[in-house]
Amino acid sequence: MRLKEILSFIPFIAGSINTDMEINEIEMDSRKVKPGDLFVCINGFTVDGHDYVDEAINRGAVCIVAEKNMDVSVPVLVVSDTVRFLGMSAAKYYGFPTHQVPLIGVTGTNGKTTVTYLLESIFNHNKQKTGVIGTIQMKIGQDAFPVNNTTPDALFLQKTIKSMINYGVDKVIMEVSSHALDLGRVYGCDFDVAIFTNLSQDHLDYHDSMEDYLRAKSLLFAQLGNRYEEKHPKFAIINVDDSSSGLLQRSTAQHVITYGCENEAHIRAENIKLDATGTSFILITPVGKVPIKSKLIGKFNVYNMLAASAASIALQIPLSVIKHAFEHIPGVNGRFQPVKANHSYSVIVDYAHTPDSLENVLQTIHELAENKIYVVVGCGGDRDKTKRPLMAQIALTYADYAIFTSDNPRTEDPHVILKDMTDGLSDDQTNYEVIVDRKQAIHHAINLAQEKDVILIAGKGHETYQQIGHKKYDFDDRKVALKAMETKEK
Repeated sequence: MRLKEILSFIPFIAGSINTDMEINEIEMDSRKVKPGDLFVCINGFTVDGHDYVDEAINRGAVCIVAEKNMDVSVPVLVVSDTVRFLGMSAAKYYGFPTHQVPLIGVTGTNGKTTVTYLLESIFNHNKQKTGVIGTIQMKIGQDAFPVNNTTPDALFLQKTIKSMINYGVDKVIMEVSSHALDLGRVYGCDFDVAIFTNLSQDHLDYHDSMEDYLRAKSLLFAQLGNRYEEKHPKFAIINVDDSSSGLLQRSTAQHVITYGCENEAHIRAENIKLDATGTSFILITPVGKVPIKSKLIGKFNVYNMLAASAASIALQIPLSVIKHAFEHIPGVNGRFQPVKANHSYSVIVDYAHTPDSLENVLQTIHELAENKIYVVVGCGGDRDKTKRPLMAQIALTYADYAIFTSDNPRTEDPHVILKDMTDGLSDDQTNYEVIVDRKQAIHHAINLAQEKDVILIAGKGHETYQQIGHKKYDFDDRKVALKAMETKEK
């Protein structure tokens, strides 16, 4: 593609250069540049692309896009915001792929992954191919690929969605984090449906306040735009039981579909029944009602199913298909996942890493448990420190005994993280201990378990690594727990 085609809808580009040059690819990583590429300098969290221009040119870049003038041997286009440029130019270069397939974005503190997998199941049961981009992995049809961020950068997104279209997907479902929205990673993405799950404390290491966190989330709904097309309507799917719902409804000019259990909503759950084997309720919608019986456990999963139902109904999926999907999905990797073993006690692994998600999971276990509840939990390093004492307090409120341990300490001293967790506890709160080594903590909890006890191992869920310093080590809570259970039997 010629450079002038890429720039055709981007105004006010500084610099006078020959825009007839051919561009082979757009790149933002100097290590990936090949001869004939356009290199865009992105100032990221840890590195500034402007510092790698020489490397990009040595590798064959024929043009540089930067936020300042640079004295180099190839033409330089100066723009005020290279992140915005990257989103727009990538969308153009790959033929505006999100105009060619319905794109569903899911945002919120908790539940994003489960909602995306519920939607995948619903669409697959409706004989539609799906692409999924999320925390656990990226999927194109049944093929899965690892991802580094919940929401990748704009260049990766456009390229990936284009490849999904080439594969023949009918729907693309994406988890959209507050970081991605605030950093412009979804620039160039034209969403058809935006889903809000809930908002509770998280990421205050990045956001200045909960208000700023909510502002970032609201961008997804504002970016649905003001354009109305009868053949391609857009929808905002909002949890009306969450206190943030009012602001989010006001953030969008598009159709709003609400869901909830406590307040009046378009999509509701009635006659909710929860037990250790699953969940049942009556799904009430504007197009009818159906009984649902699912293997997913907990009221929080009722909300996840309502969110998926609302989006599916907006996209004209029959209720019978939604019901069939819910009744056949076995669960989501690392979300309230039992460790399979024939023992008299239960072990559950869950990704709960925020105060609200930990409380939701422990409340559910509390309602179902027949004997003692143990929880193994920690907090991630280099992340929101203010939630650490909250996590400890919630653990001791709902569990009979807590073992505080390392999560992903990253570059922080795990002892300091654990001290942050326990410093706010009162002297009479003694039903806990601290074991820094996560493997030892899991083994200890399982050794303590007796008949009909429940152990929750929280925080890492689907993750198969533990990050200590800058290095990742193989670590899977489920495998460690299973090994501990087998060892206890010997």
